[in-house]
Amino acid sequence: MTDVLTRSDPTTSPDIHHDAAPSATLPCQDIEAADLFFSERPADLESAKQLCADCPLKALCLEGALERGEPWGVWGGEILENGAVIAFKRGRGRPRKNAA
Repeated sequence: MTDVLTRSDPTTSPDIHHDAAPSATLPCQDIEAADLFFSERPADLESAKQLCADCPLKALCLEGALERGEPWGVWGGEILENGAVIAFKRGRGRPRKNAA
């Protein structure tokens, strides 16, 4: 893989897509679902992870994201935060206090 995907150039596509069938539509290429992959809402990120479940490029996508040091988003069915895989994203704000 020699191509570098940058956020400033939306016309570039990752080199990993050459492995997919030309007619295949990947979940992350659906313009209506694209925002899910970079949402702040935990529920949206979980939905994005589900979209990745059957993707033929799932492992390559995650590997590429880790190599590039992607700071955040859903890549290869995993949530990345600060360039590392995390199990889940906590919602914004303080956690609720348990009634004691």
